[in-house]
This record gives sequence, C-alpha cells and structure tokens, in this order.
Amino acid sequence: MKTGVLPLGRPTFDVEYANSRLVRMLDRLNLTSAGLSGPRRLLMDAEDTRTAIAALKAEGIDRLVILQVTFTDAAMTVEAAKALEVPLGIWAVPEPRLGGRLRLNAFCGLNLASHALGLEGRDFSWLFSNPDTLDSEDLNRFLAGEKSGGRIYGSASPESAEAGSVIARSIYGKRIGRIGEHPDGFHTCAYSPDKLQSLAGVAVDEIALDTLFETAREAGKPEVENVRELAAAQLDDLYGVDQGELDRSLRLKVALEKLRSDGGYDAFAIRCWPETFTEYGGAVCGPVSMMGEARRPCACEADVYGALTQLLLQEAAKAPVFLTDLVDADVSDDTMVVWHCGQAPVSMCRKDAKAVATIHTNRKMPLLYQFALKPGRVTFARVSQAFGETKLVLGGGEMLDRPMAFTGTSGVVRFDRGTSAVLDDIIASGLEHHMALAYGEHRTLLRSVAAAMNLPVVEL
Repeated sequence: MKTGVLPLGRPTFDVEYANSRLVRMLDRLNLTSAGLSGPRRLLMDAEDTRTAIAALKAEGIDRLVILQVTFTDAAMTVEAAKALEVPLGIWAVPEPRLGGRLRLNAFCGLNLASHALGLEGRDFSWLFSNPDTLDSEDLNRFLAGEKSGGRIYGSASPESAEAGSVIARSIYGKRIGRIGEHPDGFHTCAYSPDKLQSLAGVAVDEIALDTLFETAREAGKPEVENVRELAAAQLDDLYGVDQGELDRSLRLKVALEKLRSDGGYDAFAIRCWPETFTEYGGAVCGPVSMMGEARRPCACEADVYGALTQLLLQEAAKAPVFLTDLVDADVSDDTMVVWHCGQAPVSMCRKDAKAVATIHTNRKMPLLYQFALKPGRVTFARVSQAFGETKLVLGGGEMLDRPMAFTGTSGVVRFDRGTSAVLDDIIASGLEHHMALAYGEHRTLLRSVAAAMNLPVVEL
C-alpha cells in the first residue's frame, strides 16, 4: 500500500509546536507498513496544498491520510477527497490543557472536515490521538479504514409537541442580521434563507461587514463610554490592554446595538475574523459576550443556524446562551473541553472569580473576556444540517470544577454518555463545530420543540 500524506496547518497557530507534533506523527507512521508518500512539512495555504494534491494524484496512491496538525477549514480536505478517489483518513492531534493559548485547535479542524465530507457523501476513517501514546493496533485499524466516521440518523422525538410549540411560536417572526459572509471552507455555517423561513419562520437580512465598521466608527463618545463602564464593572485589567484597540472594540458593541434597534433584529451572525482585526482593528468577541449576557445572541463566523439554535435554547432556558466549539477530548479522563476565543456571557463565570480583559490569542487585539466556566448542569443543542438533513442534536452533562483549560472562555465538561461515545457520535453525526450551551437541564423541553418543528433528534 502506498499512503499519501497531506500535513495541514495554519501560521496563526503555534507553528513550532505543530512541527514537533508532525515529526512524531510521521515517526509513528514510518513504523507501520504504510509506505508514505507526499510532503513531510506543514502545508500552510491553498496553493501549496493543491500542488501537493496534484503530485500525489500524478504519482498514484492507494490511500490518503490527512494529518490535521492545527485547525484548518475544510476546503482543502474536500478538494483532496474529490481529486484522490482512494480511501481517506484524517488524524487530528490533541494538545495539553495547560491554561495557555489553544496552540493547535486540531479537533475543530477534524470537526469541520467531518461535516463537509458528510455533505459530500464521502466516508473516511479518523483518529484523535497523541502520537506519543497512540496504540499501534489503533493506528493500524485507522490505516485499514476500520475506524469509519459512519453516519447517525435522527429519530422522531418521544415528547409531545404541546410544550415545544410555545417555544416554536415564540421565535416565529424573529429576525437575524447576518453581518458579512461565512469564511471559505466553513460548510458548517452555510444556510438557505428559504429553508430557514420554512423551518422556523425566521427571516435573515444580509448586512455588509463595512456597515458594521462604519457604524462603529461613527459611534458617539457618550455611548462608547457607557459600554466602557459596563466592561469595567464586569472585567479586571481593562486598562492593561491597548486602549486604542479597546476603544475600537467597544464601538462594535455600540454599532451592534444600533443595527439591532434600527433593523429590529433578535440575533446576529457575524463574520468575526479576519476583517475585524485586519481591516477594522479591534475584536468583536467582547461585544458578543455583552450582547449574549443581555440575551441578544450573536453567532461567530456568520453561522446563521448557530444564531437560530441560540434563540431556541435561550427561550427554553430563559437564560443567556454560549455558542461554543468542542476543542478537546480526553477519553482517559472522561472529559471534553468547550471553548471560544473570549465571548461567553459573563454570568457563566464562576462565583469566586472575576472575568479578566484580554486579547485574541492569534490576532493579539482586545477585547476578549477570559474566565473558566462555572461548574453545574449544562445542556447542549444544535439545529444541524448534517448530511443535508435538518435535525436537532442534543447533549447533556456536568461542567466540572476545573482550572481554565485554555485562554479565552473555556470549560471542562463530562457528558452523561461518556467521552468515548460522544466523541464517536460527534463525528458520525457530521455535527457542525458550533453548539449552543446553556446552564440547566432543558432536553425534555427541547425534544418537545423538535416535535413541534417536525425535526428528528440526535442524542449525543
């Protein structure tokens, strides 16, 4: 067997550490009978990756292994899967929970890839394992295609639609402002306005990203000072960040409130990067935290169905909602980590601590909220379009009393069904990389919502 490898990475992550992980992944593969072919270095952009794909195609390979060393979007994975019609595997590598930056975020890349490949009807095998501790038998099973992504189908909700119909009616007629387009390769954030209207009676207005920026630049000083006072009350070390960049960030909160008032919006889906940093010069993460705490949910990466899910869960929980990524799983510890840059509602901070003002770990600009999520019962939800079929994905667990796993807003959670089963189901369900989280147990009511909206249910 000749195995082609495509090591994927992005320069905004910890490249030195990523390279060290790649070396160990290749070392482990070299100890098998895989017969490796292809680049032994990180492919950092589309042009470089396409060149490598073309070389593997010309050479002829028997299988393809994508080494998901850092986070990447799914664009090149889908291109490779289409160009190389051979068995496909994806190996993503975890990183230690040290309380610092998320250095690789490779699981999120695997998550995006599994959703995109599911939409393409492309089967694949997968690993999320440390090359230093990976069992040789598991590696050989992966190479043989025996750890398949598979597919989970939803089931009809067991609950009556009566209680859920109240929630479904409450969001009918609501409006989402989509600000900018979702990033390329984020198939998880695509949507159809007509399908959304038919499903939930929710309308979407598409707003140019420049409109947000211009509205922020025009914000009046009194309004900006009001937001600064709010941030100062919620955060320590607000004056330890660059004050010019902080001002620009706070102006985004003023702008979101004005757009909300003028357009009658109940939620936003915002293209939060890279342009907020590269063109405008301040993070929208802190303003998103403030909006979420005020129950005006905002979804990152222009994720419209993420915003819809927040509206549903917020209505069910009667509490603020956090749209989060699942970024790590440790089967031996039976835990997973939820994280986002720094935009969880501040009421999710533990009672014995105060949130801290910080900067974006990759883009180095404020304002982000930083804290570990408080312990307690939590419910996860996602209105999913996996495999091209709309369904409601639900999960439940306990947020544990653990130190901060990664900078930003993060928490360590133990799912009711156990990490191994949930990890398998995330991949097999083709789940999007964003899930909405609220404190409390709300799944019975959400199953009733699914019945009212004629949505099958997938239980993680």
